[in-house]
Amino acid sequence: MKKLKLFFYKNLLANLCVGFIGLGSIVALFSYFIAPDNTANANTMHVTIQTKPPGYTTYVLQETTFIKQQSVWDKLLNGSTDFIKETPIRRDFKITPKIIRYKTKLQNEFSSINHTKNTKIIKKTFWLGTDKYGRDLLSRLLIGARISFSIGIIAVTISLIIGLLLGAIAGYYGGVVDNVIMWFINVTWSIPTILLVIAITVSLGKGLWQIYIAVGLTMWVEVARIVRGQTKSIKNLQYIEAAKVLGLSNFQIITKHILPNIMGPVIVISASNFAASILVESGLSFLGLGAQPPTPSWGIIIKNHYNYIVTGKAYLAVIPGTLIVLLVLSFMILGNVLRDKLDVKNNY
Repeated sequence: MKKLKLFFYKNLLANLCVGFIGLGSIVALFSYFIAPDNTANANTMHVTIQTKPPGYTTYVLQETTFIKQQSVWDKLLNGSTDFIKETPIRRDFKITPKIIRYKTKLQNEFSSINHTKNTKIIKKTFWLGTDKYGRDLLSRLLIGARISFSIGIIAVTISLIIGLLLGAIAGYYGGVVDNVIMWFINVTWSIPTILLVIAITVSLGKGLWQIYIAVGLTMWVEVARIVRGQTKSIKNLQYIEAAKVLGLSNFQIITKHILPNIMGPVIVISASNFAASILVESGLSFLGLGAQPPTPSWGIIIKNHYNYIVTGKAYLAVIPGTLIVLLVLSFMILGNVLRDKLDVKNNY
């Protein structure tokens, strides 16, 4: 462990990747507290200010019609449930103690509204501009990070549970059990991942949890193959034989003596699976089979704006695409670094 810490201390690229992943994790977890638009899914639309450039600033008339008391936990998970109507207005508004007179972006005549404690005018900046529905792009990207990280965590967890179980059983017992499990692994391995995910998604239905399960059920094969091979290589070592002589059960031997000693390769493949799951989710969302609108998945954001690449507003698709590339690249580099460092041969 000390060598691993020293390695990360000296490896600038590894530190940058870990820092980017750590920062992304914090942003994903606290996205509703960070995002300028903290409503559920950052879905506040302003149809009069569609596809505005980064840094666009306008005055907004806010009308609060409903306020709900929320716990911190509820707001962390679901965002604000307050209902606040926002109307972008021109800068030549007039405020009196009783009335607010304003012009919307599409009208030349003044409208008026009673000036109460529930109405106010604020100056709002959209730091990354607005999308084609007039939603704050920065908020959508921040909350969308939660989708990418959650798909990785859940998919990797499912793959570890299935892969560790089947791989350890196949490698430890061998014989007929090994042949049956390997046949199942090879059949699953022979099916293209994206096609298998699409088939599972179609059978389970469209939605976020369905895509979590579908991706997780397709990534256990690599884990199982590695665990099986590692288990077969160490099950006849002296300390395993000693455990058998002491009367430990097969379950105790597998969980306490075999699995803890083969976790290095499992950690490496988990990092790769994390990256692969993000790519699969983004691709499925782009095809309309993953997260469904208005969920702000990065894949959906690209899908909604890929045609803007040739209209001078390419940033609407390029920014989420760049985030996907950076996140996947960080996990892949981290996996390669861990592979090199956890490989026993490279430590001599």
